[in-house]
Amino acid sequence: MSEHLVTRSSQAGKNLIIRRRFCNFATIYYYNGTKHYRRHLRLGASSSRIDPIYKDAARQTGQLIAMSGCPLVCGGGRGGLMAQAIEGANSKGGITIGVLPQFMIDRQWQHPDLGRMIATPDMHRRKQTMASMSRAVIALPGGIGTLEELLEIITWRQLGLYNGNITILNTAGYYDPLIAMLERTIDQHFMRQGSHNLWHLASTPEEAVEKSLG
Repeated sequence: MSEHLVTRSSQAGKNLIIRRRFCNFATIYYYNGTKHYRRHLRLGASSSRIDPIYKDAARQTGQLIAMSGCPLVCGGGRGGLMAQAIEGANSKGGITIGVLPQFMIDRQWQHPDLGRMIATPDMHRRKQTMASMSRAVIALPGGIGTLEELLEIITWRQLGLYNGNITILNTAGYYDPLIAMLERTIDQHFMRQGSHNLWHLASTPEEAVEKSLG
């Protein structure tokens, strides 16, 4: 079963082009005149009971992605850091694209102000779609869903299935324990020496966007 695109708003002179591959991924470009833009993927929490410091960083990240000229791709949720990033990008006139499995759309979990929404048949296809659309990944603080997506995209990069930059935004030291665990896997030879190069670390939204675009 393939993904389908739901357009929630239109902009004159711009079209969304879907180029399908037959090896699991669909590569989607945003067309504007003669230019194609690869997306910026943002991973982050959907919970609304979050310290304001994380919300502020997520909103600023969305703003900076929009200001860089890159569309924002995310899970498209209506709450938590997802919502903050979407609203931040929208506040700067950015392009926001949410990718949600159909069951979430049926439950109306999507953000109402997404510029574009893509429905997928399941969670796995959702992750494939977001990764294939993106030129880079920024992981904001999050729960088990964010952690699972972050570790999977790092694994895909290690296997050569994803070539974009992966940046961990370590707001207020949130990811310190995970970083220590990743370091331990290298020290104990469960990962190769040099595996640190699979990801970048950033302490501020500015640094995260700069490293992801580098």
